[in-house]
Amino acid sequence: MEFRSAALVGAGAIGGFFIKGLSEALGSSFCLVASGERADRLRKNGLVINGEQVYFNVCSPQEAAGADLILVATKYNSLPGILEDVRYMTGPGTTVVSTLNGVDSEEILAEVIGQEHILNAFMIVASRRVGNKVDYNLDAQGLIFGEKDTPEKTPRAQALDDLLTKAGISHRFTSKILTEQWQKYVTNIGNNLPQAILGVGYQAYLDSEHVRFIHDRLQDEVIRVAAANGINVHRDENYSGRVIPEARFSTLQDLDAGRRTEIEMFAGILMKKAAEAGIEVPYVTYTYHAIKALEEKNEGLIR
Repeated sequence: MEFRSAALVGAGAIGGFFIKGLSEALGSSFCLVASGERADRLRKNGLVINGEQVYFNVCSPQEAAGADLILVATKYNSLPGILEDVRYMTGPGTTVVSTLNGVDSEEILAEVIGQEHILNAFMIVASRRVGNKVDYNLDAQGLIFGEKDTPEKTPRAQALDDLLTKAGISHRFTSKILTEQWQKYVTNIGNNLPQAILGVGYQAYLDSEHVRFIHDRLQDEVIRVAAANGINVHRDENYSGRVIPEARFSTLQDLDAGRRTEIEMFAGILMKKAAEAGIEVPYVTYTYHAIKALEEKNEGLIR
């Protein structure tokens, strides 16, 4: 099995991680899916990726239909709006990979295209897009992927491995993809959300027992919900040198920029899964409402 064509949906901080390598590996058989004014702008301006000007093939969903591989790299809030495009593009032999954080994007996609098309994945990369520029850490682990229902490296998992190797894109196959997705979820909720409320950098987790307390209580609630879903995960500990002391993760970046956050993907979904399992998650619930209030403050809805 070989992936000879690929389409990318989403040219933001995560999508930029794939564009240069896949363009070089697949040529015109790779495209970024866009339409209207956005497509015109991307064709004209391309992107500046880690300081390098990059131009690439831009196509419509109709032109990308039947691609061997579809990479979904939108923001979580944009996922509902691209589902019909993904449905249209997915052919009988198409594999769809979601790069989104959280633990439910594959569930959302499966409702539209069927689980048989989906190869589970998530990203480990520090990245940021500002305007036309995308920057990410060159030593990132990149795309972590595996099969939901088997630890085996299936032919499509091997095909993705081969393509990403050819493209020079960092990646890793795992036989425990659900466990690793939930472990990343633990990390994201513990690190993204407290600093978003407090407006502080990463160093606060090391300097303040109070920030660490919030971090630990949030993670403990994720761990309990994961266990109710048959997944064994653990606390993620912070330590000096892990990231730069002033690092501000994606939720705080969104608030800083006046954007809606991905709080639904983090706390909202955890609250839903906790309710289904009959588990109370008071720290996550408070954090959800606090960040929603900060969004309202950003939008001038409250003073």
